[in-house]
Amino acid sequence: MTDTDRPAATLADALSRCAEAVAAELERAIARAQPVSDRLTRAMRHAALAGGKRLRPFLVVESAALFGVPMTRALPAATALECIHCYSLVHDDLPAMDDDDLRRGQPTVHRAYDEATAILAGDGLLTLAFELLAEPAADPDPAVRIALVAALARAAGGEGMVGGQMLDLAAEGRFADAGRPAPDLAGVARLQELKTGALLRHACEAGALLGRASPAETAQLRAYSRAIGRAFQIADDLLDVEGDAAAVGKAVGKDSAAGKATFVELLGIDGARAELAKLVEDAHTALAGFGTRATLLQEAARFIAERRN
Repeated sequence: MTDTDRPAATLADALSRCAEAVAAELERAIARAQPVSDRLTRAMRHAALAGGKRLRPFLVVESAALFGVPMTRALPAATALECIHCYSLVHDDLPAMDDDDLRRGQPTVHRAYDEATAILAGDGLLTLAFELLAEPAADPDPAVRIALVAALARAAGGEGMVGGQMLDLAAEGRFADAGRPAPDLAGVARLQELKTGALLRHACEAGALLGRASPAETAQLRAYSRAIGRAFQIADDLLDVEGDAAAVGKAVGKDSAAGKATFVELLGIDGARAELAKLVEDAHTALAGFGTRATLLQEAARFIAERRN
């Protein structure tokens, strides 16, 4: 690992450095994809290049770094995951889903353009993700590239994020033929482990694949990812109750208005904060075997729990 590939001294530096690298890679990837419509290109760029913490790519980069993989090697897998995340936000914001007007402090894609363009921009980013993973730059070993493709497909599909989104819509009582599940902690946990947690788990597992991690090391990263996945959602639920739309960058109070059960509703604000503290400790414990190499990932767990946007 060269000096330029070493983790930054602070979490803020590392997040910023990774976000800049991923944004540049997204810019190049969209340009290389050469969409036949300039409007489609602009909509894809609007969706993918509007800022954001790039937390999921950061987790790929830092998980891979545990095994000596430099950022440049981890960037294709990290960028592919960010493509999936950005596409999911575009579709999630549509009137048929959450009907949001604001994302990352700017108009959502269907508001900036139109619904049809937003759907196609999301589709373009979704498929671009797998193109990036299929290219030799993702990893010199074809078997690893295939494993990355399969893992991301599972995390993003019906047994992962998409399945979780379907459960979320059902929880709002959207489907007359499916009923409305009774709100309970186990049901909310399962929903969020799919909708939110699946991509966070994939981020850490992708780093393990790139680093040729042992089964035991992969299991440690999975335990970490499960803890931060639930912490991320509890923090999100707290922001929906306590946050300010201008600071959060999107509408708040929507879960309550939709009548959805959340961790905060079921645990109470104090109970949710106590659970957050426990999850941060669980995340730290999961990575203890990696020693100081995991410092940034451990700090990221606290950042996720304490975030304000």
